[in-house]
Amino acid sequence: MSAPESRGPPPGAATPRAVRAVSFDAAGTLFHPVRPVGELYATVAARHGVAIDAAALHARFGDAFRAAPPLAFPGVPTAELRGYEKSWWRDVVLRVFVGARFADFDVFFNDLFAFFASASTWRVDPDAPPLLAELRARGLATLVVSNFDARVRGILAALHLAPLIDRVTISSEAGAAKPDPAIFQRALADLGVAPGDVLHVGDTVREDLHGARAAGLQVVLVGDDALAAEAPDAVVVPRLAAITDHLTTPLRGDHLTTPR
Repeated sequence: MSAPESRGPPPGAATPRAVRAVSFDAAGTLFHPVRPVGELYATVAARHGVAIDAAALHARFGDAFRAAPPLAFPGVPTAELRGYEKSWWRDVVLRVFVGARFADFDVFFNDLFAFFASASTWRVDPDAPPLLAELRARGLATLVVSNFDARVRGILAALHLAPLIDRVTISSEAGAAKPDPAIFQRALADLGVAPGDVLHVGDTVREDLHGARAAGLQVVLVGDDALAAEAPDAVVVPRLAAITDHLTTPLRGDHLTTPR
């Protein structure tokens, strides 16, 4: 079944304010894995002599990821954050591969960690480059607000999206992870815009919809009928390009001057 053109709040809901900036989730919104995560995990495991069903790995990854604590480390010195990020992922991967016997788990994990930092593991959403370029033409600031780790910056650069994004805020550096509104507050702190002037675009109900709303942002989700059913009070569009229908700022109108 195809996704509807858009679904949103019932008639009579408050009219959104003019958008001056747009924030995006990263993985799952601006870019996607080239294959399901379970298949990718199985591919790397096979290089290390371990054969596990990809579907089982995919299910285990979902469970392990949801059970993990937030990927945020308040109070940790900046110089130590990369180590904390990698340890966080190591714990997740240990849960995914519980019971598996690797000759050297850390050698496998380092390979897997590097694999997911590579642009070849990801595909850019086809709507992302033209959409980001259009937002730039409208004079709107563009942000990424993500629970990914620092590898996201290299991925955005390799996928040629980085030049179209003004600011990247990740949970480990913000000390808070979505759905905590503090990560959005951190992202907007230097922009000089009110949260109500910002549209957040993502693909999850808990992290993106609930988190951004709690921070006072407008929200559009990108997804299929299942996502629309999960969030009946949200605007859900079938593809990134459709979010332009939810911007009220005129082309070349009053705009926000953003840092480059």
